[in-house]
Amino acid sequence: MAIEINAQNMHFKLINEQIRASSEKEVVINNTIGQRFIGSGCVGKDIHIHGIPGNALGAYLTKSDITVYGNAQDALGDTMNDGTITVFGNCGDAPGYGMRDGKILIKGSAGYRAGIHMKQYMEKIPVLMIGGKVGDFLAEYQAGGKIIVLGLGYEDTCPVGSFCGTGMHGGAIYIRTDILPSGLPSQVDAFDATDADKEEIRPEIELFVSKFGGNADEILASHFFKLVPDTKNPYKQLYVNN
Repeated sequence: MAIEINAQNMHFKLINEQIRASSEKEVVINNTIGQRFIGSGCVGKDIHIHGIPGNALGAYLTKSDITVYGNAQDALGDTMNDGTITVFGNCGDAPGYGMRDGKILIKGSAGYRAGIHMKQYMEKIPVLMIGGKVGDFLAEYQAGGKIIVLGLGYEDTCPVGSFCGTGMHGGAIYIRTDILPSGLPSQVDAFDATDADKEEIRPEIELFVSKFGGNADEILASHFFKLVPDTKNPYKQLYVNN
């Protein structure tokens, strides 16, 4: 069983109150028109959204899954703790801002500053996957986790904007492309991904195609770059003399 919420002309606070008050795990929200903070802080829910949710969808999400059958706006999954957010369209700026764990899967493209301040701790390794292209400042200040940009449909150009990895000091970025992103900072190293590197992201690729379609082996047969910070403390020289 699932409860259905008609979000037309409904304030986000009332939507979230109904989600939390429901004894059912599955929630279907129809006619969503830009309401912010849907699913914010929700625990143990499976939320299906028809329409376009507003900013900070799934902020602080815990042990829940959100599926958007359309586009999403800015700050998707802001500081989410775990669970999954699946978007069948595009999203705005800063998806995965400060996310601590869980997975965000975007079939289409994303705006600027995707994955900013992502972090990880022990077994908690967040994953942000973007099927299309992404704007400038991808992985700004990234401290952990995996960011994967597939560039599907953008094979003749680099699917990542300028200044990728600015301030990056942990985690890894995987980009399916033959063209290295421009404006990489000196503290970030870019390598041709090896077969072993690709196997590290196979589970994520297989999850992506299970939701959106495609062939994982064909995707992984393409060339990928892997970007990582060049030391464990790449910005130490900014603060000390040696």
